[in-house]
Amino acid sequence: MLKVKVSAIGNSMGIVLPREVLAKLRIGKGDVLYLVDGPDGLTLTPYQQDFEAQMDAAENVMKRYRNALHELAK
Repeated sequence: MLKVKVSAIGNSMGIVLPREVLAKLRIGKGDVLYLVDGPDGLTLTPYQQDFEAQMDAAENVMKRYRNALHELAK
């Protein structure tokens, strides 16, 4: 467990993430992080929670309209 301190950043509040955390999350300047509320509290993650559901829906559409998409790709 790492301890971070909340600091004033302009008119907002924020935390500074140590290099080890940045490396573990594989994030850098400009990347987006998500706070996910779960049964154990908040989790900070670089992954969008509903991304898998969106990909499943896209794959379903691609399967249903395979021929039309093939013709459009020409």
